[in-house]
Amino acid sequence: METIIAPPQGWFPPHCPNPSCRYHTPLAEGWRYKRAGYFSRQHPPHRIQRYQCRACHRCFSTQTFSTTYWQTLPGLDARIFMRLVGGMANRQIARDLGVSPKTIDDRIARLGRHCMLFHGKQMQNAPPVKELVVDGFETFELSQYYPFHINLGVEKHTDFIVYFTDSELRRKGRMTDYQKRRRDQLEGEFGRPDPRAIQKGMRELLEVSLKGTSGAIVHSDDHPSYPPAIRRVPCRITHRVTSSKVRRTRSNPLWEVNLADLLIRHSESNHKRETIAWSKRRQAALERLFPFLLWRNYIKRRREKVRGSPTPAMTRGMTTDVGRIDDILAARIFRDHVDLPPRWSQYYQRSIETRALGPHRYHNLKYAY
Repeated sequence: METIIAPPQGWFPPHCPNPSCRYHTPLAEGWRYKRAGYFSRQHPPHRIQRYQCRACHRCFSTQTFSTTYWQTLPGLDARIFMRLVGGMANRQIARDLGVSPKTIDDRIARLGRHCMLFHGKQMQNAPPVKELVVDGFETFELSQYYPFHINLGVEKHTDFIVYFTDSELRRKGRMTDYQKRRRDQLEGEFGRPDPRAIQKGMRELLEVSLKGTSGAIVHSDDHPSYPPAIRRVPCRITHRVTSSKVRRTRSNPLWEVNLADLLIRHSESNHKRETIAWSKRRQAALERLFPFLLWRNYIKRRREKVRGSPTPAMTRGMTTDVGRIDDILAARIFRDHVDLPPRWSQYYQRSIETRALGPHRYHNLKYAY
């Protein structure tokens, strides 16, 4: 599977790629540019057209607007995408594609940012959510002494994953005396997670998911952190609680989010039970989740055994056909053109740090993404 790496016939630059230019807005009126020759490269298309903005004099090319910008192996992202949602770990993907594990790590981070922007752009003109099912998917980073929740919001009756946040947790449950001492030692050295992290994460999840809605219905289990979060949301919410002990069948009111949890366990190697592929950093775990979100919402049909079953995005009326990876990776999306929620802005900047690990690499590139 290869992505489209050449622009279609008749393509022209939609805007200046320089964030500081007044013509950085898409299809800005009065923008003028000129052709500035070509450059050659090893991969097709071998001849790349260059341009220059007449306003800021920034030079750029057709590749500046491509998802393969500054990539030495164009076409690799689509192959990584399907292996990510197919349950393969990073090193397995590297062995399968014949590249280094570092290449896969960097590509997944970049792919996660692109998928984040793609979903954010799709949600800009999407209909508001009226009924939401929420839950916390529990996993861990680095070791089981560092658990965290992925707070999921799934629209009821469509299976559409609207938004997610993360919340650090303190290790709980049955522990030996040694494990308790070890937990206290680590907390003394690296600090203790915010005890209200779930409440804060759920509040942002609800505020973003229910944006533009005056009233909504929220389904959840009986977690004690959810009611305080719901009370702080500036929206009239009817909260319907279902015990977490109720069987998780299709008749369960929380079926949509329970199914999303199952698919994450099934499709993401770092979240499987008793895995050796767990994420070492929470930032990497979240970046891995964005391709899954796009696959679930825009590519995967809701029912595997029902012929012609629509995708969640089709059920919402956001798309008219099953999505393709080539369509998702067809064009670069600029960060300045998508209004990301606060938490996702942190994910984009790679500012989520793992307490017990050393230097953290942030995403501070000005022209790349």
